[in-house]
Amino acid sequence: MKIVFMGTPEYATAILRALFENNFEISAVFTQPDKPVGRKQILTPPDVKKFLLESHADTPIFQPSNIKTPEIAKKIGEFSPDFIVVAAYGQILPLEILEICPCINLHASILPKFRGASPIQSAILEGEKISGVTAMKMGAGLDDGDILGFSFCGIQKLDESEVFHKFGNVAAKLCIKILQNFDDIAPLKQKNVLSSKCKKIKKTDGLVKFSDSADGILAKFLAFKTWPGIFLENGTKLLEIRKFSDEKKEFGKISHITKDGFTLAVKDGEIEILKLQEPSKKAILARDFINGKRLKIGDRIS
Repeated sequence: MKIVFMGTPEYATAILRALFENNFEISAVFTQPDKPVGRKQILTPPDVKKFLLESHADTPIFQPSNIKTPEIAKKIGEFSPDFIVVAAYGQILPLEILEICPCINLHASILPKFRGASPIQSAILEGEKISGVTAMKMGAGLDDGDILGFSFCGIQKLDESEVFHKFGNVAAKLCIKILQNFDDIAPLKQKNVLSSKCKKIKKTDGLVKFSDSADGILAKFLAFKTWPGIFLENGTKLLEIRKFSDEKKEFGKISHITKDGFTLAVKDGEIEILKLQEPSKKAILARDFINGKRLKIGDRIS
């Protein structure tokens, strides 16, 4: 069985690794272009490419900035794939590619909920305790294709990187099962009336205010742990936090000095700050921040 694989982050790598381990013939892999990362803007390959270069360097790798060209569709057709497997690729496939062979997408939510670019972050932000992965036969619409199978798993108290890792393993097992039993599966139409969409995450989404709820701030912290993180209006990044209490106090002020840091009163409770980073400065433990600034209960940090 010949597969053309399309994917970019660690989540996709877990699926690709499983395909190799189960002896599927990977004819080609498409992933996003290398991108500059960090302060020094070092050109860095996506996780899928790193995996291939380390373990399967003979596999053809393609990194088009635009998948929607006749040349790309022609190139994929030349591989004569039985399936195209897609997992967090990062571009929408044109009809010319979808018509080559069955295209299976491993989407990181239980469809039709959380269609779109940020299903894991959206599930965390909405306080979902259970989510999962859906295998879907791709169509022309956004994540609205027929369902081939799904797997549920718990996500409560996990940050987005932990969920991505967990879902990668779940998606890998689901993908193998679907491919091995494809001819026996009766696809299930999605109920559009139950659908919801999620947007692409922007840097500004990481802004938190003292007028936000404690649960809302914690949800943002978990959802945006990798990027963009959470930060105050003065640009201070909150690198490690946890909910402290539901006690209501005058928000924006330091309410306790703790063994590991300090607490801030927010709209309907308190969050404990454990590690933070002021603009243009190094990350620092909250306890050291308090001592260095000589702050006390009742003071504001911004």
